[in-house]
Amino acid sequence: MLTTKPLSTGQSRVAISVVFAVHGAVFSNFATRVPWIAEHVDASPGQLGLALLAPALGAVTTMPVAARLTHRFRSRAAVRVLMMTFCVALVPLALAPNLVTLFASLYVFGAAAGMADVAMNAEGVVVEQRYGRSIMSSLHGLWSVGVLLGSTAGVAAAHADLDARIHFAIAAAVLAVAAWFGGTNLINEPLPGEEAPAFVLPSRRVLLIGLVGFCAIFAEGASNDWGAVYLNRITGTDPGTAATAVTAFALAMAGARLVGDYVVRRLGPVATVRASGVLATLGAATVALSRDPVPAIVGFLLIGLGVAVVVPLVFTAAGNVGSNPGQSIAGVATISYGAGMAAPAAIGGIAQVSSLSVSFAVVTLLCLIMTASAGLLRPRPADAPADTVPEVGAAAAR
Repeated sequence: MLTTKPLSTGQSRVAISVVFAVHGAVFSNFATRVPWIAEHVDASPGQLGLALLAPALGAVTTMPVAARLTHRFRSRAAVRVLMMTFCVALVPLALAPNLVTLFASLYVFGAAAGMADVAMNAEGVVVEQRYGRSIMSSLHGLWSVGVLLGSTAGVAAAHADLDARIHFAIAAAVLAVAAWFGGTNLINEPLPGEEAPAFVLPSRRVLLIGLVGFCAIFAEGASNDWGAVYLNRITGTDPGTAATAVTAFALAMAGARLVGDYVVRRLGPVATVRASGVLATLGAATVALSRDPVPAIVGFLLIGLGVAVVVPLVFTAAGNVGSNPGQSIAGVATISYGAGMAAPAAIGGIAQVSSLSVSFAVVTLLCLIMTASAGLLRPRPADAPADTVPEVGAAAAR
C-alpha cells in the first residue's frame, strides 16, 4: 500500500507564499491595463471611477461566503479553486464591450479576489500557528512582490502595445498554473471549528480588531490614491516628482513587510503596532503640514512603514478568535477593506469642502486611533472566553 509522506511546515509555508505572490500579480496585471480597458469601452473619467467601485463591492459582499467555503472543503482545495477562479476572472475584463458588462465583470473579479483573499489568509494563519512564529508579515510582503512582478509584466505588455485580451489570456493561464501547482503543498484538511452560516454578524472582538485594520487600510488607500495629487496640488511639484510619493510609499510598505516578522518576534504584536502607529501618525502629520515636496515624500514613506505590518497582524489576531478562523478573518476583511473602498471618496469629499491638508489631518487622527487600539491585537489566553476583549492600555504581550 502506497503512503504519502507528511508535508513539512516549511513546504506549506512555501506553498502559501506562492499563493500570496500570485494573488498580487493578478491584481497588478489588471491595474496596469485600466487605460486600455477605459479606451476599449469609451469610458469617461467619471464613468470609469464608477466602474472601479465594482471590485470593492464584489469583495465586500462576498467575503463572508468565503468563510463557509474554507470550512466546508479541505483548505488546499478551497484555496486552489478560488485562486484559479480569480486568475480566470481576468479574461472577461478585456472582453467587456460596454460599461454595463465591464461593471458586472469587475464585480465578479472583485468577488473572486475577496474570497481568495479570505481563504489564503485563513490558510496563512493555520501555517503560522504550526510554524510557531510570526510569518504573516512576510506573506503580505510577498503579495507586494507579486504586485511588482505583475506590474512589470503589465507595463511591458502596454509598451509593446499588446492587446489586453491577449495579455490577460496569457497572464490568466500562467498565473492559474502557478497557483495550482504552487499550492500543491498547502495543508490539506478542513479548517478547525464548527461550520458557520454563510452570513453571520461579527463578534464584538472581531469588530474591534476590524477597527484597527480599518484605520490602517484607510491610511493606505489615502496615500496610494492621493499621494501624487497631494504633491502636485499642495507642494506645486511636477507630475513626475509627484509620482515619487506613491513609489516611496509602495517600496516602504513592501520592505517593511518582508522584515516585519523579525520585528514582531522581538517586540510582540502589540508593541509592534504601537511603534508602527507612531511612525504612521508622524508621517501623516508631516504630510498634512508640508508645503514642500521633500518633507511630504518623507511623510508618505513614514506612513508606508507605519501601516505595512498592521494588516497582517490584524488577520493573525482575527484568525485566533473563536472556533472558526475563516469566519473571523472574513469579518475583519470585510470591515477593513470597506475602508479601502471609502478612503478615496472620503479624502476627496473632505478636500472639496476644505483642503487636502485637512484630509490628511483626518488620516493623522485615524493613525492615532490605530496606535491607541494596538492592545486589541494582544493574543487571547487559551482559557479566556471567545469574545473577551483585552484591555487596550495593558502592557504589550510578546
